[in-house]
Amino acid sequence: MLFIRDHPVLPTPLNRDIPASASPQRHYYSSSSSSSASSAHSPNRQQQQQQKDVVVDLSSARAPFIPWPLRRVCAETTYVPGLTFVCDNNSGGPGNIRNYILTCVRYAVDAGASALVLPRIQGRSPANPANLFHEYHEFAYMFDEPHFRRAVADACPRIAVYAALDKVPGARAKAARENRPLDQIVERVTPKNFGGSRAGCDQRDPNRHTDRFGASFREWLHSSAAERGWAPSNAVDNPRLTRFSWGVLWDWPVYRDGPEFAATFGGLLKIREDVQDVADALVTSMKTLATSTRGTETVAGQSFLGIHLRTEADALSRWPSYENQTKNYLREAANQGYQGRAAYIASGNETETRKFSAEAMATLQLDVRSKYDLLHEQDDKLEKLKSFSWDQQALVDFVVLLQCDYFVGVSPSSFSINVALKRHLREEGLYTRPWKVGGQGDGRSWLVGRYDRYWEDWLFMFDGMWP
Repeated sequence: MLFIRDHPVLPTPLNRDIPASASPQRHYYSSSSSSSASSAHSPNRQQQQQQKDVVVDLSSARAPFIPWPLRRVCAETTYVPGLTFVCDNNSGGPGNIRNYILTCVRYAVDAGASALVLPRIQGRSPANPANLFHEYHEFAYMFDEPHFRRAVADACPRIAVYAALDKVPGARAKAARENRPLDQIVERVTPKNFGGSRAGCDQRDPNRHTDRFGASFREWLHSSAAERGWAPSNAVDNPRLTRFSWGVLWDWPVYRDGPEFAATFGGLLKIREDVQDVADALVTSMKTLATSTRGTETVAGQSFLGIHLRTEADALSRWPSYENQTKNYLREAANQGYQGRAAYIASGNETETRKFSAEAMATLQLDVRSKYDLLHEQDDKLEKLKSFSWDQQALVDFVVLLQCDYFVGVSPSSFSINVALKRHLREEGLYTRPWKVGGQGDGRSWLVGRYDRYWEDWLFMFDGMWP
């Protein structure tokens, strides 16, 4: 838990295309014990006397965004008028999509971007989840757009957010001058090419030169424009549009900016409200179910176990198998005292969900339920759940698993790791230390997996994933 201070901040920061429904009620949040923050980013003594203590659980999907760590970073960058980042070359499930957008925004800040195009989301095929490039959806497909706009405006008032590429000032005119389609004036770049050599490293290694990225990128902007005879970019009629190459996902070492930044930056992306409402209904049902089961010495009342079974068709063959996952899940459930209790399972494989549920009941009398087992036919939340896409239903699972009392998942699933790292924020808040990879968990979550080889076992994900 984290105690924070809450008070309004004026004036309204610059942001473009903010919907009328997203009217500007700005709040500045700072830790009550964050005396290390500079006075430029902390309330003065008189304001402190007027503030109200608020308890925030940073592991909650509903936690407010705490802007001062990002505001501090934004205040230190060198802005480039007209430099606009397009953060839409993403793919995969919610864990991948979320981390790609956050990583792209983090690079944009250091590059000196003066604008972002509201990220689109590339959805997977409903018929074949292994098809990562099915079609694009709007940002609101997964996340709360007004929240994102407010958060960026609050922390980085010099960065505008535009609804689409054609809304960027001067983009249409530039495309017309160059006689090219609008999307073709967006330049593809790979951030690891800026700042220094990575000789001898696996290409999946995190970026070891993030401290030098901004200056190196701005030098490239200047030199490449001079080579092409381009005028300097500006925010009126000559933007410089940038999109990353595919796969820029686990690049940024998240603790490089300090634990307070790592703990709060993910709050830019708030899961859409209707998804959270359905998840809350499922949590209520799980707690009711849990109270009807017999308690043990360590687990009683409304406590329930959360499980992520990652055995869908797109799972890689070298990942832990069904047998490896389920054997270890049942052993950990027994160790944690969940015999005869209730568990929520998140999985896209219905056949193996039913198989595991039967095994759990037979061995531990553990009552395992999925999201489809917990809502009544007449419940409007069930209709809402059915209306969600496969990826949106995965977000429902994500929010439920954040609220279970103990979680078991699998590495290197980005979904499982994201759940565990987000849950890890609960106890230490802004001062959360990195997750101990390959250990016994943190008392709230545990992940089965292989932890011997940094790249082959995808351990770099732990270094590059925002909680």
